[in-house]
Amino acid sequence: MSKGKVKPENVVAVVLAGGSGTRVRHLLPNLPKPMAPVAGKPFLEWVVRYLGTQGIPNVILSTGYLGEVVERHFRTQLVPSVRVWCCAETEPLGTAGGFCYAVRTSLKSHLPSPPTAWLILNGDSLAFAPLASLLRHLDNPTVAGAILGLSVDDASRYGSLACNSQGNLLRFAEKRPGCGTINAGVYLLRHAVLEEFPSTIPLSFEQDVFPDLLARETNFKIESCEAPFLDIGTPESLPQAETFIEKNRDWFKDFSQ
Repeated sequence: MSKGKVKPENVVAVVLAGGSGTRVRHLLPNLPKPMAPVAGKPFLEWVVRYLGTQGIPNVILSTGYLGEVVERHFRTQLVPSVRVWCCAETEPLGTAGGFCYAVRTSLKSHLPSPPTAWLILNGDSLAFAPLASLLRHLDNPTVAGAILGLSVDDASRYGSLACNSQGNLLRFAEKRPGCGTINAGVYLLRHAVLEEFPSTIPLSFEQDVFPDLLARETNFKIESCEAPFLDIGTPESLPQAETFIEKNRDWFKDFSQ
């Protein structure tokens, strides 16, 4: 494992925006779910702008369903301080499969060398948490990656994260009612860890990659915090997006609009 502080400029973000969004497709005709209009911009652009506020300079958008809509928007609507490019799946690859494809493609055409670490996020959800809290875990050379966990009163809609007293990930738990630490879908991984991924396709982070790596005693930390969070993937949550962004405008106050 590499040593020394991992800085935001040494991280490349991959935003997974390839899902078909079947539960809300009737509310978003001719739009992929992450491109839902929210507070004057697509929700996905707010995700990219959040990454800009955290000092992440390079963002890959892994697209699939109606990916041309995403690419057309970001080709003309530039985000200050962030270089954005799209990588379209030609077939469904799963969350980790789409990520690996985006990595391989970008290393061939956009990135001169691999970054120290990769940050993976979902394009249809956003957690307003400082990424420095994740990055600090990689100061420890024995840590392969870190996962953002959110402390919530009701974990029934989301999968939970089980960890030990040292904050090491033990497993991904099933959805269950009551308070818990849910998986925010934000993963920070050292580049070297990618060589250990299973080779199957489609490939899921939660069902394939993490269970396989944990079985080999790979060390992942959970950064648990309380932070504003929204997943726009249901007809009930999508209408909440406007208020969610407006309530958290302060995150963008020092970021050029």
